[in-house]
Amino acid sequence: MPARASRTSPKPRGAADALRRSTGVLSTAATARMDADLPWFKELSAEDRSWVGLIVQAGVRAFVDWFRDGAGSLSAEGQALASSVFGAAPRALAGVITLQQTVDLVKLSIEVVESNIDALLDPADVPEVRTAVARYAREVAFATAEVYARAAEARGAWDARLEALVVDAVLRAEADETVLSRASALGWVGRGGVAVVLGQAPSRGGGTDLFDEVRRVAQTAGLDALCAVQGERLVVILGGVADSRAAATLLRDLFGDGPVVVGPVTDDLVGASVSARAAVSGHRAAAGWPGAPRPVLSGELLPERALAGDGHARRHLVEEIYLPLVQARGALAETLSAWLHTGASIEGTARVLFCHANTVRYRLKQVSELTGLDPRDPRDAFTLEIALVLGRQSGRDE
Repeated sequence: MPARASRTSPKPRGAADALRRSTGVLSTAATARMDADLPWFKELSAEDRSWVGLIVQAGVRAFVDWFRDGAGSLSAEGQALASSVFGAAPRALAGVITLQQTVDLVKLSIEVVESNIDALLDPADVPEVRTAVARYAREVAFATAEVYARAAEARGAWDARLEALVVDAVLRAEADETVLSRASALGWVGRGGVAVVLGQAPSRGGGTDLFDEVRRVAQTAGLDALCAVQGERLVVILGGVADSRAAATLLRDLFGDGPVVVGPVTDDLVGASVSARAAVSGHRAAAGWPGAPRPVLSGELLPERALAGDGHARRHLVEEIYLPLVQARGALAETLSAWLHTGASIEGTARVLFCHANTVRYRLKQVSELTGLDPRDPRDAFTLEIALVLGRQSGRDE
């Protein structure tokens, strides 16, 4: 160890030598007490118990050296103390033993040393050694906190990178069993339906605080959540979703200004790329509908997505709306086209088609039942008109 300017004069040789000779006895006694008094210690693997034993031995030896050299202040050398005591074991052990368990370990070890002082030392040296033990215990406590703080910081940074990789894999449609394993390591339970929510990142940007808040809100609602910021977008993958709009509404205020788009619910994380693709497309096209609700379903943005060049949206409008209309009985597509052309006039449509007004009303009702879109609603009428245009362009009628 380097010389310490703050150290006091070395302690009496007799007390220091007695402590040094008793290092093995104290370490053995501490290990026995752990096995008897700490239930969690028995549950550790043989390897982990061995590492814990090495920590105890290192702690006792470090105390003896510190006392022998003068028992001065260690406050400025907390990192050196952490290295000398905890350096005997791998840092991964911090993920096996909790901070509270480590505190219990330190307290028990100190108690063992204190309980054996009277039998090991000259009575004249006992008070001074007891005072030194108390001071040393405090320094070890600070060192312990530092070890766990550094481990938590490193683990948090690693988790953030891992989470970003999982989200990126879903957006790129590259999710597989490896991605599922990584998500599981991040706490993803896989509760059922999965939906991707996408919007502008808040002005404060993305970070641990934002992601923690997203996860807290999701967990309160019984949902899984994975988060990442890509460019200026905040991407949230939600698991356990039954109602995508309701789930996205919970997180709405955590996004920045602008539209918040939620993709359709898929069966699992592997298939979530479908939801991600629709959400990304919807977010790009959402500017075309200034009055869109927030959040808005990607399916509600089909016209804007199709106009922006989304082939999936174009096919959906043709296959799910246009073809069912042209294949239905009763000239529904013709009636809808006339309805739109005459400015949504029942009488005007009837004159164009040479039929009764009630026939027009009946056919429009059939259009609504068949497509789920009401021609009398301006927004639905716009979607239906885009579907008719795209259907005619496709040349498909069956």
